[in-house]
Amino acid sequence: MNQRDKKSAPILLVEDDQSLSALIVDELEAEGFTLHATDNLMQARQQLEQLQPSMVITDLRLPDGHGMQLVEQIIKLDESIRPSIIVITAFGSVRQAVEALQAGADDFLTKPLDLDHFLLSVAKVLEHRRVRHELSAFRQLSKKDHAFHGIIGSSRVMRHLYDQIRVVARAQGPVLINGESGTGKELVARALHAESERQEGPFLAVNCAGIPSELLESEFFGHAAGAFTGAQKARKGLLQEAQGGSLLLDEIGEMPLALQAKLLRALQDGSVRPVGQDTEVQVDVRIIAATHRDLKQKVAEGSFREDFYYRLETFAIQIPPLRDREGDLELLAQQFVRQHAIAQSREIHGFNAVALAFIRAYSFPGNVRELQNVVERAVAFCESEWIEPRHLPTRLLDSAPLQTSSVESSSIDVSSVESSQSNGMEQRLLAGNKLPTLDELQKRYVQMVLDEVQGNKRRAAALLGIGRRTLYRWLDQP
Repeated sequence: MNQRDKKSAPILLVEDDQSLSALIVDELEAEGFTLHATDNLMQARQQLEQLQPSMVITDLRLPDGHGMQLVEQIIKLDESIRPSIIVITAFGSVRQAVEALQAGADDFLTKPLDLDHFLLSVAKVLEHRRVRHELSAFRQLSKKDHAFHGIIGSSRVMRHLYDQIRVVARAQGPVLINGESGTGKELVARALHAESERQEGPFLAVNCAGIPSELLESEFFGHAAGAFTGAQKARKGLLQEAQGGSLLLDEIGEMPLALQAKLLRALQDGSVRPVGQDTEVQVDVRIIAATHRDLKQKVAEGSFREDFYYRLETFAIQIPPLRDREGDLELLAQQFVRQHAIAQSREIHGFNAVALAFIRAYSFPGNVRELQNVVERAVAFCESEWIEPRHLPTRLLDSAPLQTSSVESSSIDVSSVESSQSNGMEQRLLAGNKLPTLDELQKRYVQMVLDEVQGNKRRAAALLGIGRRTLYRWLDQP
């Protein structure tokens, strides 16, 4: 049974059978839960408001009312504070079970209780509540100020990017999105579409490097029946399929010169001619091009048309790399921990202080995509509540210089240590003539925190973001 659930809000038991009430209290307290018991509806309603319990276990027949009245009161509460509900009764029936479950109860049990089944039900229902709250928190994250159409970031450069997107979205001309691999060019393209008047129209995306060169023209402009071998019937191209919407041309730098010329003409004339067809078809679509390459350099090399480049860059947007997004790294990392922990049904809160130091010290050349992959791997390998350095890829551990910038920053989440030891941390952690190993660094860091809290292992574990068992294991390592 989940330790976090046991330490969360108490369980409210509403049962007028004193012997059964005492038995349930004993069983659940033995499992580590905090119980508050009452035998009537009036007190139950008062305690529901005062305690904000994680779960309500209620009998149906009570001295001063019916348990369904309490159920109806509970389901009206905001989901963020609504407790789970288990209904128990000696007068069970299919009709009552259906009514209770339809009203919002999570489970329905009849007396006499099978205690093993009862404990399993409590565990299952609380786990369901935890997952529901995690999903709710995950959905709410995208609504906060640091999220913009699925793009996570609140740094100055990202707020400037959001402003650019809003302005460019109001225009009609082509857009060129520049950015390193993994910076989220498709997310920016989708945000442009969502902010524009075309938001009700289709959004299509195509990777120009992923289409065989012999099929490119047909893919973009469509073809008539019999236009070439295998073309048994007419087919619309991407420009027609995106009618009234937006078409993202990813990796535009890989598009052949001949197709660039035809696409430029389509942009200028607002029409396309399908392969094998004599007549042109009018199209109304906004082109959004994206690339991680230097198109100016490709123009100079002769592999990209100059007139096509200048047509595309009418509205140019540059996405900043992750290393330039001050403060966003931790925000994204925690978001990805939450996302992948939910997906993998894991109980993981984040990174411990040393692991976070390595995350901060790494440059992430693959940007947000690489960070997400790193976190997904760490969550999969993590068997505790906090991600440790051993859960990170070797390249992060090998590349980190373990200098002041990475080590001192690891104390940001340990405020009491930071306030008193920011000046001497490097000397204490990097004492000696050679760089320490990761295990040595971790042990020195732990000892430093212990010194600051006068050897209080419980407080040290809390500051480090680890459990006490993990702290003891670290200290016992040779």
